[in-house]
Amino acid sequence: MTDGYADRLRRISAQRGCDTVLSGTRPASVPEQLAALGAIAGDAALPDSYGEGGAVEELEGRVAELLDVEAAVFFPTGTMAQQVAMRLGAELTGRDSVGLHPLSHPLVHERDAYAVLGGLRAVRTTAAPRNPTAEEVAALDEPIGTLLLELPLRDAGFVLPTWDELVAVVGAARRCGARVHLDGARLWESTVHLGHSTAEVAALADSTYVSFYKSLGGHSGAALAGDAELARYARAWRHRHGGNLFQQWPAALAALAGLARELPRLPGYVAHAKVVAAALAALPGARVHPAPPHTHQFRLWLPHPAEALNAANLALAEEERAWFVAGWRDTEVPGLALAEVTVAGPALELGPDQILDLADRFLRRLPPA
Repeated sequence: MTDGYADRLRRISAQRGCDTVLSGTRPASVPEQLAALGAIAGDAALPDSYGEGGAVEELEGRVAELLDVEAAVFFPTGTMAQQVAMRLGAELTGRDSVGLHPLSHPLVHERDAYAVLGGLRAVRTTAAPRNPTAEEVAALDEPIGTLLLELPLRDAGFVLPTWDELVAVVGAARRCGARVHLDGARLWESTVHLGHSTAEVAALADSTYVSFYKSLGGHSGAALAGDAELARYARAWRHRHGGNLFQQWPAALAALAGLARELPRLPGYVAHAKVVAAALAALPGARVHPAPPHTHQFRLWLPHPAEALNAANLALAEEERAWFVAGWRDTEVPGLALAEVTVAGPALELGPDQILDLADRFLRRLPPA
């Protein structure tokens, strides 16, 4: 066992033991997750086979219904699903270029899979820490086959455009002859800020990818949704990418459980994130972004080294059974660290005064400046 893995297990164990959790949720044990799967499976019939039938088919139908599209195709990973969407855009338009934000998931987190596996080429749409505007897309100096919009743009702070801005940028892409693909890994919680349903958002695009574990609490997996032509293409290329696992019912059942349990709760999380962010912004030297948050996640900066902040959070968890915020990392500004805050079910139990009390207990564990 590596030191890194041992440290991770220690953090998970500490978080599981907490009575109070501000950011994130208490990690479920394997027996707890198996019990949850059994509860939603009920008397469900047979398992899926190589991506067909069973819970996978039920899940695909549910996603297609929620997004009001002709079909949805289950994928083991979102990275795989997005490769397929971008490849189809290149084949249909004859253009191997994809409009991507420099902070988008394909450029930051996928080891250049779009280029290495798909033979595609990135055209960076804007350097600003937000999704591109219609004017920026219209001003691109070369044609693109697909415009990929990440909603929200996670590595810029989970930021979203307004609905009017989104409609305008989609229109600009269409006028340029490009298809539009939505990286909607966190689309479920974006509807509050956009003021429109998942179906209305998906109707703007040619294809939409959604995740089942980032906000819904599933085990893994994603879906690529759109028309019947997209679905046929997606199934063929899922097979070629090695995505037709023999049985995927555990991931599918967990996704169905998340859609039933967490999806209705997400608007409440988004609303409470504004309360949490306002309280945290009052801490000495703190900054939150965006203010107010666009979803139930936002960024928090504190003027302390990341190592000290992570140690303080772990000590608070182990000794007082309280979890503040984890995952701190140093920034380019010495002595200033950044973390992502996720407001979920446990945080709903905490009002402003309780949040500030928890923060004070956390900060008192930091070494003197």
